[in-house]
This record gives sequence, structure tokens and C-alpha cells, in this order.
Amino acid sequence: SKKCKGKKEKKKEKRAEEAEEKGPESESAETSSSTRPALPPTFSLSEIKNKQRRQLMFMKLKQEKRKQKLELRKKRRKEREALGDKAPPKEVPKTIENQRVYDETTVDPEDEEVAYDEGTDEFSAYFNKLINPKVLITTSDRPRGRTVRFCEQLATVIPNAHVYYRRGLALKRVIPQCISRDFTYLMVINEDRKVPNGMILCHLPDGPTAHFKVSSVRLRKEMKRRGKDPTEHYPEVILNNFTTRLGHSIGRLFAALFPHDPQFQGRQVATFHNQRDFIFFRFHRYIFRNEKKVGIQELGPRFTLKLRSLQKGTFDSKFGEYEWVHKRHEMDSNRRKFHL
Repeated sequence: SKKCKGKKEKKKEKRAEEAEEKGPESESAETSSSTRPALPPTFSLSEIKNKQRRQLMFMKLKQEKRKQKLELRKKRRKEREALGDKAPPKEVPKTIENQRVYDETTVDPEDEEVAYDEGTDEFSAYFNKLINPKVLITTSDRPRGRTVRFCEQLATVIPNAHVYYRRGLALKRVIPQCISRDFTYLMVINEDRKVPNGMILCHLPDGPTAHFKVSSVRLRKEMKRRGKDPTEHYPEVILNNFTTRLGHSIGRLFAALFPHDPQFQGRQVATFHNQRDFIFFRFHRYIFRNEKKVGIQELGPRFTLKLRSLQKGTFDSKFGEYEWVHKRHEMDSNRRKFHL
């Protein structure tokens, strides 16, 4: 027991000597380090159980990252200004679009085979200006108000379009009547729980027939800062990013909906923009503020399409031959692989 006491006294003396050498600053540092909670190196915010505390810490972390980004950007800008013409070119950010997996069916505009196919496909009569488009817009059985309004607004966007409400008629009976009355398109808007969710676009008389999923439908009344209702002038048509053979045929399918020669005095333009296989539709009007500045005003409606299948010939759910069918589990395994 005496030996143990002697050892303890010696340890205390050593500690006192070390404290005298370090001074009062080390004592305060030791106390602060002992009171501060020690976090493990692999700590994540999800381990914080208190929701309010977790949100607060997350906001602080975001602010710190934003400050670091701004500082980096300012530093790079100063370096570029200092170097002047010798500055290296700006880095292009990596996106899913520019990292896209190359598709073998990408269309070359100067390809003779593509030119021959376009000259002999179902749309060749339209592009040779032999026929004018005439569109019949119909719905599924017993449509609700939102779907009816969507069809009516589509008829104001597409010139020479007529809305017809189906009364239990099968599409196989509707198609022959459309062909006999010189319609070039049959557009069917389907709905689920009072919301438009599908579109069948059938080119007449020889097809093809495309089936789309419809989402993000915004009618004119639901849009902020929209312009006045569209006029009866023929709009311009813009088709963006339809680069593959499949995308090319879908682009031609949309182009043949509208008359050949747009009436530019109406200043209206319909846009089908393909991005990551989603087709965004917008309808705008040009506004010329002065000789140099031009703005655009959205007229509506707006919606998004996703291609589900492309069928040869007119609509036939039982015996139809499909050119392309979207198989989600096989085709969507790679995020950088697109089909349109």
C-alpha cells in the first residue's frame, strides 16, 4: 500500500510540472477539448436522431458548400482575367446528354439510304405536298371535364382538327369512317381517374400508330403569365433532338400533323423537344419588343409524352405488328442509353 501511494504521488508531481511548463493556455485547450463532443471521422447527418437538429446541420453544411463553390468560381475568374488570351478553355460540365451512349441507328442527314426511306415511307405524300393534314381528335369512353378541355385546346393548336366524342364505338369501326372522310390522323386521348394519361396517334390510311404516355398536363387556365388564346394562323413547327432512326420517324409523325406553309404573321410556334426520351410540347407566340429584342409568350396547353410503342399499319391491339416496344426492365438499365 505504501508503494502504491508513492507511485501516485510521483505521478501527481509529474503532472504538476508539465502543467507549469505548458502554462494556462494548454489547460483551457484541454478543458475545451474535453467538453467538445468528439464525432467519429465517418459521421453522417442521418445519424442525428433529432429532426430539427438534423435539418439545421444540413442547412449549415449546404451554406458552407455554396460558399466554397463561390470562392472557387471567383478564384478561377480572377485567374482567367489575369491570363487574358492565354487562359485555358472553359471546362464543359458532364451531363447525361453529352455522356450519352452512342446509338448505331443515329441518322446522318447525307445518308442515301435514309433519303430513300424518307421518299418511300408513309409520310412521303405529305412531305411532297400531295395531301393536306386533317385530324380527328377523340377520347376514351365517357370522358371527364379535364380531358374534354384538353382535347378542345389541342384542336386550337392543330389547324384543321375536329373533336369527336366517342359513344361506345370501337376504334376498328372509327378508323374506316375516318379514311372515307379523308382524315389523315386519328388522335385518341385516354384518361385515368379524370386525368389524361395516354395518347394514341394513328396516321391514316397506312399507319404507323404510336402509343404515348401523357404526363404533366397543364391547361391554359392553370398557367401563369399566359398570352391570349391562339389565332387561326398556321404555326411553325420545331422538332429538337430526334436523332436516331426511331426518333426520326416519330419526328416526321409529329411534323405531318401541321400544314406545310406556316403563316408567319401569326407569330405562333409549336415545339416538340426530345430530352432523355421525354418529348416536351410547348406552344408559344413571338413578341417583338423592338428591332433587336424578341421575347416569347407561352399560350398553352403544355404536356410531356413518353413513347410506349410504335406499330406498323393502323391501330390493331390483337394482330398488330410492332416496330418498337418499350421494355422498361431491359431498356432502362443504363441511364445514358436513349432511343429517340
